Amino acid sequence: MEQVDIVVIGAGVVGLAIAAELSKQFVDRSFVLLERHNKFGQETSSRNSEVIHAGIYYPTGSLKANLCVAGNQRLYRFCQEWNIPHQRIGKLIIARNGQEIPVLASLLKQGQKNGVNDLELLTKDEISKLEPHIQAVAAVLSPSTGIIDSHQLMLRLEWLALEQGAMIAYQHDVLGIDPKGNSYEVTYRNPAGRLEAIRCQWLINCAGLHSDLIASYLGIDIDKSGYRLYPCKGEYFSVSNSKAGLVSHLIYPPPLKELKGLGIHATKSLDGRLRFGPNAIYTETLNYDVDETHGQEFYDAVTTYMSFLDSEDFLPDMAGIRPKIQAPGDPFRDFIVCHEAERGLEGVINLIGIESPGLTSSLTLAEMVKNMIY
Repeated sequence: MEQVDIVVIGAGVVGLAIAAELSKQFVDRSFVLLERHNKFGQETSSRNSEVIHAGIYYPTGSLKANLCVAGNQRLYRFCQEWNIPHQRIGKLIIARNGQEIPVLASLLKQGQKNGVNDLELLTKDEISKLEPHIQAVAAVLSPSTGIIDSHQLMLRLEWLALEQGAMIAYQHDVLGIDPKGNSYEVTYRNPAGRLEAIRCQWLINCAGLHSDLIASYLGIDIDKSGYRLYPCKGEYFSVSNSKAGLVSHLIYPPPLKELKGLGIHATKSLDGRLRFGPNAIYTETLNYDVDETHGQEFYDAVTTYMSFLDSEDFLPDMAGIRPKIQAPGDPFRDFIVCHEAERGLEGVINLIGIESPGLTSSLTLAEMVKNMIY
């Protein structure tokens, strides 16, 4: 049986960032990244808004806040160093009426407490100068919010990991994990369909939508531990290119209660397309179809601040699924990044519930994991 020092499960953006960071830091250790799909980023990492968040919304001191605020600037530097397409496009969080203005004041205060120091509160006239086609009475401007080509980011992280000596094994589906003294035996199905196993000293679970399943293989009760995931689907609709140019920033309404989502917002792609989403639908099946009948929901939500759009402008685009650890109606839950030594699983690091702002936080999550390894 093959034996290595470190195994990472899951080649989404966080798993790839960890692979790149650890293979750079621990050059004397052997390293394998196992991924069930035939290439990287086939689930949450490639089905999202591709936004570089600033870190405004999350409770002060939470991992989501700390890792996002630090990750924002680190990700911009990484993009500049490696010529990854991105744009510091800026975001407006708008109040559509006077009743929503106190929400903006609260978000401004929260963002500043989190260390986001470039936020501005805009008046209706100031909004009109930036976005003449948006109906809003006030807004918080976040200049450091941006957009990124997440595929190119993951491609660069994959290249760095391989260049630094990591092995990445695609079409390797993990089916079981057995503790063996001070190591772990990971059983997987290989591309030919045969069962094989690999032994490691450090096991890092970055399996995204399946991270609770991986944790259960280790004997962790995912309900008692709070590790059970509640997949939450988000659909996107796009509009015709003829109207995409009428908006130049990301436009967000106030966030949904308990951060179930950030509301149906307007995002711009690097090629100038305008897209709306995501909505938030808890689901038990990993289905990426977009329900065309939800176009009316999007129209009703978006035309409260973009009256230039017609119902026929909304075209089904794509869907993604968030690995939430918040059950429906639950309060805020933070990222779980835990070295499981207290459970008698020394060398196991679980990353559970890595949804937004996971893309922005990918490099700082990788650094956090690196600092747990000895």
